[in-house]
Amino acid sequence: MGFRQHLVRRTATLLAVLVAVTGLSFLLTSLLPGDPTTALLGTNATAENVAALRDQLDLDDPMPVRYVKWLGNLVQGDMGRSYASGEEVSTAIRRNLPVTFELLLLSQVVALGGAIPLAVLSARRPDGIVDRLTTSLSFGLISIPYFMLAVLMVFLFAERLGWFPATGYTPFTEDPVANLRGMALPAFSLGLAEMAAYTRLLRTDMIATLQEDYITMAKAKGLSPLYILMRHAFRPSTFSLVTVAGLNVGRLIGGTFIVEYIFAVPGLGQLALNGIFSREYLVVQGTVVVVAVGYVLVNFVVDILYSILDPRTRARAIA
Repeated sequence: MGFRQHLVRRTATLLAVLVAVTGLSFLLTSLLPGDPTTALLGTNATAENVAALRDQLDLDDPMPVRYVKWLGNLVQGDMGRSYASGEEVSTAIRRNLPVTFELLLLSQVVALGGAIPLAVLSARRPDGIVDRLTTSLSFGLISIPYFMLAVLMVFLFAERLGWFPATGYTPFTEDPVANLRGMALPAFSLGLAEMAAYTRLLRTDMIATLQEDYITMAKAKGLSPLYILMRHAFRPSTFSLVTVAGLNVGRLIGGTFIVEYIFAVPGLGQLALNGIFSREYLVVQGTVVVVAVGYVLVNFVVDILYSILDPRTRARAIA
C-alpha cells in the first residue's frame, strides 16, 4: 500500500471518528438536565418568552434534525454562535485553542525532558541507586491524579513559597516571562505523571534492547558504553514511547480540562466546561470537533514518525 492510499485511509478514519464522536457528544449534551433558555432568561421568564427563544434557537426540533443541521453548517465552516453572547463559536475556539496547545506542549516538554535522561540513567545500571530512586518516584507520581497534584502544587509553590502565581494567564506575546511563570504549575501538574509513565516504559525497553546481539557486538568492537547507549540502544527503544506519547494526547486533553479550570487558564477546557454549565450546546460541540480532529491528527503524525525511526516500516507501507 502506497503513501497516498495510506493517507486516504487515514482521512476516512478521521471522518468516521468525527461523525461518531460529535454524534455521541450531541446526544449526551441534549440529555443533560436543564434548559438553555433558563440560563438565558432566568427562572422568572414567562412561558411565551421561553417558547419564543426555544423556537429561535431551534431547540424544539428533534435531536437528529438539529445534529444533521449542525453537521451541514460545519461542512461549510460554520460552527454556530453562542446562545448568550452571540459570538461565533469558531472565534472563541481560535482565541482559546493556542492556550491549550501551549499547555499541552509544555506538559510534554516536562514529561519527555525528565523521562528521557532518567530512563537512560536507570537503564545504564539496572537496580542501581538511580534506578531504585527513579522507580520509587515514578510509582508515587503515577498514583496521584492530575487534580490532586494541581492542588498540591498550588498550596506548596504558590501559597507557601510564592514562587509562581496560583491562577491567571498572561499571553506569551505580552510578557514571555510572566507567561511561563503562569503556565509552570499547570504544565508540571500534567507533565509529572506522564514523565513517570514514560520513564518506566523507556527504561524497560532500553534494558531489553541492551540484551540484543548487535549490542554485544558493538561492545566487542570497543565502542564506549555511552555511545552504545545513545547511538545503538536509544532510538530502537523509542517505538513504544512514541506510541504512548501519541495516544496520551487524548488523556492529556482530558487533564487540561480539569487543570485549566483549577488554574483559571482560558483554554479549550475552560471554554467547554463553561459551555456545559450554561447548556451552550454549540460551544461544546465545537470544542469536541477540535479535540477529535487533534487526536486523530496526532496519531497520524505518530505513524509518520514510525517510518522515520525505522525505515522498515516505510518499506512495508509502500510495498
